[in-house]
Amino acid sequence: MIDTLVTILSVGAAYLLGAIPTGYLVAKTFKGIDIRQFGSSNVGATNVYRVTGKFPGLLTLILDILKGAIAASVLADFSYRFTNEIDYEFYRSLLGLTAICGHVWPVFLKFKGGKGVATTIGVMAVISPVSLALSLAVWVVLFAATNYVSVGSLAFGISLPIFNALLNRSVYVILLAVTICILNTYKHRSNIKRLLNREENKTFIFKKR
Repeated sequence: MIDTLVTILSVGAAYLLGAIPTGYLVAKTFKGIDIRQFGSSNVGATNVYRVTGKFPGLLTLILDILKGAIAASVLADFSYRFTNEIDYEFYRSLLGLTAICGHVWPVFLKFKGGKGVATTIGVMAVISPVSLALSLAVWVVLFAATNYVSVGSLAFGISLPIFNALLNRSVYVILLAVTICILNTYKHRSNIKRLLNREENKTFIFKKR
């Protein structure tokens, strides 16, 4: 009974943590705007960067990463002490995934949030840092080659379960990575359509078009 109650409360806390609308709050604080009415209308770091500038975009990225990392580490470690029968890898994977879902479907923004890539980075940095490093390398290479954030993000999501399987991670971590891959692809469906139609916006960090 206690295990169930602690898990329910922890899942709720992880969701609310992930649902904190960081991009919306940063854009409001620095520019006084509703980021949902500009650019791609997304509240993620990429749109914040394009609309408000480098520093707000970077701050949004860091905060979104922290949401996932805190859910899968601090929150998971604290609440797990009150449980006895739940596998630890399953437990922190569950809280990490819940935080990602909170970011994607935040109650504070009528369930319309970001794509979850940054929050995923935070979760995987805690749960599977080696696979994360490899997947980020894939992201960097493809983004540098195309200047499309979406291409790098899609490849990042697809490579996560592959690298976790190759590294012989637990079934719970692999299932987490597979779920993230599916969710990431689903959230990028509009980007995929724009890419196919050659209408996707490019992002230039070190050089101008």
